Amino acid sequence: MNCGKVIVSAKLAAAAMSEADNYVDFEIRSAQTSDAPALARLRYALRSSTGVVTEPKADFLKRCTDWMEEHLKAGGYWQCWVAESEHKLIGCLWLQLVEKIPNPRSEPEYHAYLTNFYVEEFARGRGVGSQMLSRAIAWCGTREVHAVILWPSARSRSLYARRGFAVRDDLMELLIADA
Repeated sequence: MNCGKVIVSAKLAAAAMSEADNYVDFEIRSAQTSDAPALARLRYALRSSTGVVTEPKADFLKRCTDWMEEHLKAGGYWQCWVAESEHKLIGCLWLQLVEKIPNPRSEPEYHAYLTNFYVEEFARGRGVGSQMLSRAIAWCGTREVHAVILWPSARSRSLYARRGFAVRDDLMELLIADA
């Protein structure tokens, strides 16, 4: 009887369709200064989703684009990776090298601060963020980076934990201004 095969085929077809629905074709690359306007829009999307916006969107986008253009120039302490799909940025990850005071011990001379890690909602859970994070960690491995630090969201903690990040007992924070 063919009934069993039809059912299995239907299950396979449904699984294949589900997998296809989850597929996003993307490329991870280093950001360029020409990406600044799109990166500013991603920054606005990230930050406006977490609280009350106090600056007009157009003013913020101009200010942020200018800042990003300046900080994406080669040779600085800031690095940015983007996820691009169909010629549109769908995610970004910023990293700042934090130079340490010279140390007479054999120890790397930088920390890396990971921030502004954002993937558009439709692309989440599809490997985009994991690949950007892998690229940033690999980049740190080619520099004198001692540790990567970040402030995770509740949703992102599992991604970082899978990559070996851990909550530390020896780090303290003092908030100077309300966010």
